[in-house]
Amino acid sequence: MTPLPRVVLAEGRDGPARGRHPWVFSGAVASVHDSPADGDEVDVHSHDGSFLARGLYNGRSQIRVRLYAWEPVPLDGAFFARRISEAVALRGNVLRLDHPRGACRVVFSEGDGLSGLTVDRYGSHLCVQLTSLALAMRRDPILQALREALGPESIMLRTEKGVLEEEGLELRDGPMEGTPPTEVVTVREGDLDFGVDLRTGQKTGFYLDQRDNRTRTASYGAGRTVADVCCYSGGFGVTLAAAGASRVVGVDVSRPALELARANAERNAVGERVELVRADAFRWLEGEAAADRTYGMIVLDPPRFARTRRGIPQALRAYQSLNALALRCMERDGILVTCSCSGRVSGDDFTRAVGAAAAATGRHVQILERRGQAADHPVAAGCPESAYLKCLICRVV
Repeated sequence: MTPLPRVVLAEGRDGPARGRHPWVFSGAVASVHDSPADGDEVDVHSHDGSFLARGLYNGRSQIRVRLYAWEPVPLDGAFFARRISEAVALRGNVLRLDHPRGACRVVFSEGDGLSGLTVDRYGSHLCVQLTSLALAMRRDPILQALREALGPESIMLRTEKGVLEEEGLELRDGPMEGTPPTEVVTVREGDLDFGVDLRTGQKTGFYLDQRDNRTRTASYGAGRTVADVCCYSGGFGVTLAAAGASRVVGVDVSRPALELARANAERNAVGERVELVRADAFRWLEGEAAADRTYGMIVLDPPRFARTRRGIPQALRAYQSLNALALRCMERDGILVTCSCSGRVSGDDFTRAVGAAAAATGRHVQILERRGQAADHPVAAGCPESAYLKCLICRVV
């Protein structure tokens, strides 16, 4: 067998690869041998020449190599089919998330050893995100593996702003296989039904990672007035209204999201207790605080504030500001549910931002629960960034 091109790491920069972190950044590379093309298989070696792992190369990306195996096995169609099969089995055999009308994340990128591939299932339809140039070049065997494992009615491609440029990818949202739904797909979560727009909704259509947090938050909401800030399609707000919240105000800047939230509230017979407001989250909270309007529960689930390490300081300032505004609108003994989906922001840093908001507003905040993403978004022990979602359930005095 012809030896693969080699990527040699600089001295002292091999720790992450030895610890099974799947990303080799350009700054860790000392030399590249045999001129691999973008998307080629490469072997990664330490500075002393010892084999570390096998991965796929991309000279255009700051993630120069994505690692998939820590032994010299071919990264061929059969390899990716096995990984996809293992991911599907976790959701079905272990997590029992295989209800035919249900929704779950079938493949979670680094969490399932498939860095750059995310697959969500909504009933009989799949939404795929490819955030790796090398995996996009292998889309045919990946699609074949998904067909064999899940037999979907359709497969849609969804892209994420900013990622394509980082990887040198040229992809567009649209159908990959089959006939995608022309209307909203209805999926079941617990005892509730939610409409999901697979074509234009944020991410792949629904925030599946918050599934368990929605259920847990609902247990605190009975009888409370709730502000669901950055409500998107009403996941938290509708769940809270169904669990007995007296009134829910959902706030989002997106008109299509609010239209879907209204339909979801009506679909679950809670429309009379759900009010929806189109507004910027910061400005709306500022207005509520200025008018001395308060709420017994506020849910903050903003979009990602930090895409890169350089963006962390600005993101932390934004989290502190958003939480401070919410605290100004909290009733005494109220419940604040505050979330961060910025993987670059650590749980400790996010907690400190909430603490700084409490100090700035003179409110006493007790963290009752620290939560993360649902189990179909498993965390790879060697990749702490895969534990991206932070959710704090707090009592505010």
